[in-house]
Amino acid sequence: MKAVLLTAALIALASPVLASGDAAEGEGDFKKCKSCHTIANGDDVIVKGGKTGPNLFGVVGRAAASEEGFKYGASLMAAGEAGLVWDEENLVTYLADPTAFLKEETGDSGAKSKMTFKLKDGEDVAAYLASLQ
Repeated sequence: MKAVLLTAALIALASPVLASGDAAEGEGDFKKCKSCHTIANGDDVIVKGGKTGPNLFGVVGRAAASEEGFKYGASLMAAGEAGLVWDEENLVTYLADPTAFLKEETGDSGAKSKMTFKLKDGEDVAAYLASLQ
């Protein structure tokens, strides 16, 4: 019995943690993000937005600060170089407070984010972005 419980616990720990967001709701909530971000898969523009932030198509599963042609801040680049890969959970945390996230992620109390917008309830937006792969 102990072996079964231990095996179940190990499987649970090894499984990816998914945010509890609603992708359909997140599609509507993304309007708060599109002033800075676009979502485009090549020539297929899903959401026409600004260019202040990087294209967010395929962001979930992508290394941080890796979108070609976008000039990222030093702290986000350091996090990406250290191995940060976006998933729903860390996107939710980042969206709530980008600078605090980068300070924690990099261990640098002086870390800063170029993204000043905070989205306290980003679960739905993260689920929406995860659905665009």
